[in-house]
Amino acid sequence: MSDAGVPDGDVYDWYQRGLQLLANRDPAAAATILARAAAAEPGSRSLLEALARAQYDAGRYAEAVGTFRELTVRNPADDYAQFGLGLAASRAGDLDLAAEHLALAVAMRPDLGHYSRALRGVRARRGGETS
Repeated sequence: MSDAGVPDGDVYDWYQRGLQLLANRDPAAAATILARAAAAEPGSRSLLEALARAQYDAGRYAEAVGTFRELTVRNPADDYAQFGLGLAASRAGDLDLAAEHLALAVAMRPDLGHYSRALRGVRARRGGETS
C-alpha cells in the first residue's frame, strides 16, 4: 500500500491481487481491493463479478445483491449474474427477489443442476411452491 492508502500497482494488479485473496479465502480483503479497482474501472464486467463474489463470500449479502444487480442490468442474459443475484438475495432474506432471479438463471441454463437446486431451496423456504 502507498502512503495514501491506495494499493500499489495499477487496476489490473489490484484485480489479480483480489482474485488471489479470494482463492486464499480472504474475501473481506478481496472485496476491499476489488471495490477500489471497480471504482477505477467501472465498466469492467470481470471486476464487478469478482467484487460480487468477494462480497458474497464475505457475508456482505446486501452489497453483493447490488453488485450482481448491476451485472444483470448491464447484461440480462448473464446467467451467472442472475444466479449470483438470486443466491445473495436469498442470504439477505429477500426470497421473492431470490426466486425471481434463480428462476431466470434456471431458464437460461437448465443443464446446471446447482441452479435448479438453489431455486428449489428458495421456493421451499417461501412456503412449499413447486418447481
